[in-house]
Amino acid sequence: MRAACVLTLAACGSSSVASPPIDAYVDLDAPARPGAGPGGGLLDTLDFAVIGDCRPANLDDTPNYPTAVATQIFADVQAEVPQPAFAVTTGDYMFASTGGTEAAPQLQLYLGARAGYANAVYPAMGNHECTGYTDSNCGPGGADGDTENYQQYLSQLVAPVGETRPYFIEHFAASDGTWSAKFVFIAGNAWNQYQAAWLDLALAEPSTYTFAVRHEPHYSETAPGVDPSTQILARHPLTMLLTGHTHSYDHVQAYKEIIVGNGGAPLNSGYDYGYVIIALQPDGTLQVTSYDYMTHATVDQFAINPDGSLVTP
Repeated sequence: MRAACVLTLAACGSSSVASPPIDAYVDLDAPARPGAGPGGGLLDTLDFAVIGDCRPANLDDTPNYPTAVATQIFADVQAEVPQPAFAVTTGDYMFASTGGTEAAPQLQLYLGARAGYANAVYPAMGNHECTGYTDSNCGPGGADGDTENYQQYLSQLVAPVGETRPYFIEHFAASDGTWSAKFVFIAGNAWNQYQAAWLDLALAEPSTYTFAVRHEPHYSETAPGVDPSTQILARHPLTMLLTGHTHSYDHVQAYKEIIVGNGGAPLNSGYDYGYVIIALQPDGTLQVTSYDYMTHATVDQFAINPDGSLVTP
């Protein structure tokens, strides 16, 4: 069952903000359903895909949306054996002007490509889902308000997974009760004090594996939510931080982070387009494998423990 935990900011150490209470939007249990869906679910094993930025190179250039690349990536994920139970995406699904009309058609092209993968996809918010600027901030109280890009992102990508806000948590548990996992989606471009309080509470929930998903990597400090969320993450157990924004693949072990931003946006490194599969191993470790989308060649592979430390040979 989905249960809400109510929290006041005063309880989180801030006495300057009073009632009304904040809905911390934290589910206490994984939904009692087989497979991945709204809120999470029960899984036989923890195998999932990570897919990064997918947008055209130029503003409002919908005719040149990277549909072919995105279609191939999601077809590759669909063909993985075993098939991943779900996918998480790291943001930037459009490159559209906030005063124009291209956000909706670009998301429709993205969703058409994504339809090649049959299972649930949970979407993190990127800066292009606000204004396109890395330092933009949308949503209630944000300096940039509710842009068309932001509204289209919420309605076309977030609402279908049963969420109403750009930050949310998904809970998964083993069908046999041997592990639990939470995926905490941080909206670095819709940041406010309420999300900060929610994040601290969400990360405090005990679980075997904890994944944080945020668009910008640790070094993109101009995004309003990067430094504050990084500080909160440092106070809690973390298995891995999944980010994008940089149109490349990288593994930054010092931050327990992988950057997966090579999902169709113009590349800025020597890596080709691709995706990542994270798969639970019989010993409880997680194998992380980055693949080239055309050749399916392994680009990088390593294993981590539940606490995010590397498994040494």
